[in-house]
Amino acid sequence: MLIADEVASINQFYMSQTIEHRCDLLIIGSGAAGMTLALTMAEHCNVIVLSKSDINEGSTLYAQGGIAAVFDDDDSIDDHIRDTLTAGAGICDEAVVRYTAEHAKSSMNWLINKGVPFDRETDGNGKQRFHLTKEGGHSHRRILHAADATGEAVQKTLSEDLSRHPNIHVFESYNAIDLIKTKKTANKCIGAYVWNRKKSDVEVIRSKFVALATGGASKVYQYTSNPDIASGDGIAMAWRAGCEVANMEFNQFHPTCLFHPEAGNFLITEALRGEGAFLCHRDGTPFMQTFDERGDLAPRDVVARAIDFEMKRLGEDSMFLDISHKPSDFIVKHFPNIYRKCRSLGIDITRSPIPVVPAAHYTCGGVKTDLDGRTNLENVYAIGEVAYTGLHGANRMASNSLLECVVFARASATHILSQLHTPHDPFEVRPWDESRVIDSDEEVVIQHNWHELRLFMWDYVGIVRTTKRLERAKRRIALLRQEIDEYYSNFKVSHNMLELRNLVCIAQLIVTCALQRKESRGLHYNIDYPNLLPESGPTVICKSTHNKYINE
Repeated sequence: MLIADEVASINQFYMSQTIEHRCDLLIIGSGAAGMTLALTMAEHCNVIVLSKSDINEGSTLYAQGGIAAVFDDDDSIDDHIRDTLTAGAGICDEAVVRYTAEHAKSSMNWLINKGVPFDRETDGNGKQRFHLTKEGGHSHRRILHAADATGEAVQKTLSEDLSRHPNIHVFESYNAIDLIKTKKTANKCIGAYVWNRKKSDVEVIRSKFVALATGGASKVYQYTSNPDIASGDGIAMAWRAGCEVANMEFNQFHPTCLFHPEAGNFLITEALRGEGAFLCHRDGTPFMQTFDERGDLAPRDVVARAIDFEMKRLGEDSMFLDISHKPSDFIVKHFPNIYRKCRSLGIDITRSPIPVVPAAHYTCGGVKTDLDGRTNLENVYAIGEVAYTGLHGANRMASNSLLECVVFARASATHILSQLHTPHDPFEVRPWDESRVIDSDEEVVIQHNWHELRLFMWDYVGIVRTTKRLERAKRRIALLRQEIDEYYSNFKVSHNMLELRNLVCIAQLIVTCALQRKESRGLHYNIDYPNLLPESGPTVICKSTHNKYINE
């Protein structure tokens, strides 16, 4: 008999009318990673793609800069590897970095063949070639891009292909709740409990394989460049099911988000600095050379801390990014979306600098996987930002993220195909039981806890940390967990409650990892431990030894 392992004490079971769906592969998430896997597998099996919102809403859609791959004759795979290892601050898995760099060009050719419209230019001989740009941490121009909306081009191209395939079934407006496991002795996953937001009903999806492609967890912070759906659902679900999680202390804060009361979470791509933009004070004085010899092209962790330091030192609400010294037609051609957005807010970037602030942007840690995207839970894969593959180490180099999505989605597809016809034992799944819970009349509790969690994570576990702040956050998280677990046990599930449950789990994982790392490295900077340790590696935590943190 199947149970939802580790959550049986509070999950509500057994309603005979629970709707059940079946497929060969369940993909939870509909960004670049999930869609690449779905399109690669659809010729061979029946696929369900679960999307928490509209299929085109997610971090992929908002990715501006591009995708790194070696296309220039002056560049090399070894240089791409070297740059990535340097940005990762000494704890990347070199074998994973090499695998990614070596498979980058073939993965980009896969996207090109799908029709992604990467920008092209004419070389000196009149031949067409891809226009390559350069971003922080890269020693060469190797970023393929579609103007300043690369993610949108990838998302729309793949989603159109997805919609035409008869073997792919897209479930929009569905929240995944928990993975369904066999008993502990077998340690296998055979599906997931999901919540149909349109009908407000819990359903079951049975599948031979489950791939987590849910993206990152930056919504755990008050200020983020990510869309609202980035609530760490896949990481939290995997953790509750017993998967290993690694490097959650390494949260990348993008240095340059547009600072304006009406801007929302609008990102200013690093490609501006790659094309000559520089960071400066209000009076136009550049400052990055003071912090790093690479100046404005230093890695993101260095730049984010520099901006944070200057804002606090000068008592300013923002710093500024200036590209107005470049020709106007160049700016408008290369950065049309940023130009239009800023102009709509009264900022002409061809004439004046852009006010910018750091914001939580990318989760470098996640569910630990191997080169095939496999987790330590049988039949479960993790791909994209939800995963910790070892590629990013202590800091992600710009434009390696969408690359990781495609490379490891294709790797996972190869492994799943090799296992697809392996016999799978039939198991009974208990339907969801809501017979002992009621509709909530206290939504204000969720909203209050939601805001409290994100605010103290920003204040205590942000760009610059101290052990005292981390311990304070740990205590606050423990109290919130108690309230949220009680709420989850007594009321019917809802979108906000499911996200809050996952975010408080993410917060615990971040703080747990941060307290274990007694050094400052990459994206993790602790004033109490400012130096690097001579030997260091990933911070890996597994369910079996950390039950006290997630006691469900």
